[in-house]
Amino acid sequence: MNVEEEVGRLREEIKRLGTLQSDGSYKVTFGTLFNDDQCANIFEALVGTLRAAKKRKVLTYDGELLLQGVHDNVEITLNPTPAAAN
Repeated sequence: MNVEEEVGRLREEIKRLGTLQSDGSYKVTFGTLFNDDQCANIFEALVGTLRAAKKRKVLTYDGELLLQGVHDNVEITLNPTPAAAN
């Protein structure tokens, strides 16, 4: 799987596990993502995929590196997708 494909899959998983916000974004905690069995089966390196998505401004979270246990309560926000042009 290439990086763009993994980031796309990550978007889907955050939408599945997260909570829709009034601005169209989704919020999920790192612990929820990390401890989900389906995510564990999809992503070999979840932290690396999160960093790649953050670099592409697909999502935001505080800090640079998320570690299981220490950062389980860190909120990850999936930015709303821009409306498709007609």
